[in-house]
Amino acid sequence: MDSGLLILPGPLGWLLILLPVLIWGGLLLLPWQPWGTRERLEADPAAVAGADLQQITVLIPARNEADTIGHTLEALQQQGHGLQIIVVDDQSEDDTARIAARYPNVRIVSGQPLPEGWAGKLWALEQGKAHVRTPVVLLMDADIQLLPGLLPALLALKQQQGRQFVSLMADLRRTSFWDRLLLPAFVYYFKLLYPFGLSNTGNRLVAAAAGGCILVDQEVLQATGAFASLKHALIDDCSLARQVKNAGYRTWIGLSRGVVSLRPYGDLKSIHDMVARSAFTQLGYSSMALLAVTALFLLAYAGPLVALGLPAGQGWALLALGCLMFSYLPVLRYYQMPAGWALLLPVSAAFYLGMTWSSAIRYWRGVRSRWKGRTYSS
Repeated sequence: MDSGLLILPGPLGWLLILLPVLIWGGLLLLPWQPWGTRERLEADPAAVAGADLQQITVLIPARNEADTIGHTLEALQQQGHGLQIIVVDDQSEDDTARIAARYPNVRIVSGQPLPEGWAGKLWALEQGKAHVRTPVVLLMDADIQLLPGLLPALLALKQQQGRQFVSLMADLRRTSFWDRLLLPAFVYYFKLLYPFGLSNTGNRLVAAAAGGCILVDQEVLQATGAFASLKHALIDDCSLARQVKNAGYRTWIGLSRGVVSLRPYGDLKSIHDMVARSAFTQLGYSSMALLAVTALFLLAYAGPLVALGLPAGQGWALLALGCLMFSYLPVLRYYQMPAGWALLLPVSAAFYLGMTWSSAIRYWRGVRSRWKGRTYSS
């Protein structure tokens, strides 16, 4: 008898060995490539000189953004001519409005107190929308910097592809170990959850957007009742994209290094707060969904590591780990990071699972979300 049979694991062991291979191998074989970076758009500096942006109004909700609003508005001045800008000062307690007023073609709208049942950003956008007079609106966060030529390139893509709603995911700053460990992984997981390749089709089951930079037709906002129809949403960008697709309009989302987030994270707490404010919302506040995600993460990430200790499973475990790390390489390459960070993807996964549980615990304690000095109860 072959003595190797004596060290084969039982049915549970084989499940532990083979399922991670099927998960990661299957992910790599999906035709829409959720792990890839082929949906992208970069700035075109050469387009700035002749860019006519009179048809666009930029709508920026700003709450205590004195540190970044100047950089945001300065960058907008370099996108082309004729651009109009509305900054909704959302009850700021700093110099946000005063700094914004220094820039040409900028109108300041003083935000009113937040009504019951509204999320702060959506209330600011609703107030600003009433002042828009152009056919196209750029919804942009106050901590986003567009590199020269990005907006003309985004407008050209929108027109060429016949889309009514296009958005770009910002390049998150990576200035510390925690940034490098967790922020590219944030983009990676977002793309797995909302595959861009599917979102950019007519498939209404997947609708994705990145709220920091959305170019949308004004008539689409009117037809969908935005932003009042979403007033309680905490994941407002994807909720808006879903409404737009359900109304029969076409959307597109991609990555860009020309949309730069100015928000400094730098430490674990800042990243935790960013993730925990909406992670459990993403799961629909469902405890069963939380347990299912936990089981999936443990199987996908811890399973191969455990299987390494089973003589019969070492080869399969190495294959699963290889597929796992290979799936992360396109994102690392796009953000010009060393491939070695792929070795730490299981560590990143452990932190994200922990932050999701933290988000759930907050909710169970009565806090649905906490952001910008505001607490939304559950």
